[in-house]
Amino acid sequence: MKAACIQMNIRHCKKQINIDHALSMAEDAISEGAKLIVLPEVFSTGFCYDNIEENAECTPYPTIETLCEFSKKHDCILIGSIVEAAEDGIMIMPHDRTYYNLGFCIESGKLAGTYRKIHPFEQEKSYFCSGDTIMPIRLEKNDLTIGLEICYELRFPEVARKLALDGADILVTIAEFPNPREYHWKTLAIARAIENQIPHIACNRAGEDPYSTFFGGSMMIDAWGEVKAQADYEECIIMYDIDMREKDNIRKAIPIFDDRRPDLY
Repeated sequence: MKAACIQMNIRHCKKQINIDHALSMAEDAISEGAKLIVLPEVFSTGFCYDNIEENAECTPYPTIETLCEFSKKHDCILIGSIVEAAEDGIMIMPHDRTYYNLGFCIESGKLAGTYRKIHPFEQEKSYFCSGDTIMPIRLEKNDLTIGLEICYELRFPEVARKLALDGADILVTIAEFPNPREYHWKTLAIARAIENQIPHIACNRAGEDPYSTFFGGSMMIDAWGEVKAQADYEECIIMYDIDMREKDNIRKAIPIFDDRRPDLY
């Protein structure tokens, strides 16, 4: 499956500009044969805390509806996250609503599944509640299961391992991973692929916002842990044709999942 990572500069709080820009870059990826397209974390707004109530979305999620139209038109898969204003949850935040960082996966025009980030980081904790479920997203049409995690969760190997144990075929990490942590990003992204013997799409943003600057560095890594495509600091699209058989072959050659000792750890 030919996959693309859209490493874009997210314009702070400029929702429509970001959506239009993301879809323009996605069109370019489609023209190059991409079937699976990954967008960065909260790609439509960035961490727009001052205007969170204005930019957050609740079901049926207008931004996701727009992406569904694109996905249906091009018969493709789209993955990313938005800021969600939810009706449920305990009101622990100093706002009128409960907010989540909502990951999504769209397949051929339909929302296949969502994932609420379970590990908010630093300032996020003042605005976002934590999700309480880790479960891969099943894409029926493509016979594919996506293990989606968000940014800071790259530092928690338990998340990727649970997704792998629950049947993920591809691990996808969407992020706004800032300077000066480029070395951590690269090392952890490769480690998650190696230790789970799974292809890994690690899609970061570029540019800057009022709080941070971003090094980009998006990567597409195969199930052996080899980096097959890598971005630098600028906006770009990276692509890689993922061999969906490779994961199973590697797990047969080095059967770490069979040799695990869950009775001890």
